[in-house]
Amino acid sequence: MAGKNTGAGAWIEDRALRLLIGGLLALPYGWRVPLCGWVMSRVIAPLAGYDRRVRDNLARILPDLPEAEVRRLMRKVPDNVGRTVIEIYSGQEFVARTASNPLHGAGVEPLAEAHVQGRPVVLVTGHFGNYDASRAALIARGYPVGALYRPMNNAYFNEHYVRAMESIGKPLFPRGKRGLAAMLRHLRQGGMVGMLIDLHMRDGEPLQFFGHEAMTALSAADLALKYDALVIPIYAIRAANGLDFEIRVDAPIPHGTPEAMTQALNDSLEAVVREHLDQWFWIHRRWRAGRK
Repeated sequence: MAGKNTGAGAWIEDRALRLLIGGLLALPYGWRVPLCGWVMSRVIAPLAGYDRRVRDNLARILPDLPEAEVRRLMRKVPDNVGRTVIEIYSGQEFVARTASNPLHGAGVEPLAEAHVQGRPVVLVTGHFGNYDASRAALIARGYPVGALYRPMNNAYFNEHYVRAMESIGKPLFPRGKRGLAAMLRHLRQGGMVGMLIDLHMRDGEPLQFFGHEAMTALSAADLALKYDALVIPIYAIRAANGLDFEIRVDAPIPHGTPEAMTQALNDSLEAVVREHLDQWFWIHRRWRAGRK
């Protein structure tokens, strides 16, 4: 399903973003990534209200953080978001950069074995580091990784955003009936599917994330149980140089009830976020009350 908004405001917003992205893409990769991070952090985030969102989320979840750390995260979180956006638009330059980033963790061997055996795999991550870096790194190594995505609300922006994601690798599956059908075929054929677990889902289950109730979709666990797929948490942790990543592949989540499996995925993501607070998208409204 494409984006829904097609009015004049959406068109103007898209043209401004196209101009910014096009200008950044004219720069060398090593310049454009930090510059986009700076623009997002210092210009867009204050205007868009992201500063307030980061502060409010931290006040709710980590109320004892020192004020200096809160202020640091108000700058570093949108900086990482900006870097992620322009990296995705950098296509094969981004893929080439991530191809050399190492894979490590208890899940590396089970993932390789599943690939050899043609067993389906559901790869689960969050809006952390650059969530597409792990997909790019695996595709570069020959893994058949598709991805489920939520179309952007702005229909004009969604058009080129999807093209940018496709430049990293295919297939992509938009949320909705057609996308779901294509994703299920991919899994049945022994493919791998990447999913994000950390958005508020109105029809999800009230599970725990950072000690607070967070409506979470059970989709990853449901698919794994139905198709006997491995469920593997995977994270691309941004390196100190701001350009490279450490691809962390955690051990597969044991099959059990969908709720228990999904809570284990929430716990896995929480653990890596606690290690790198500035790399999770604290700009999201993750802890909305109830089924809203």
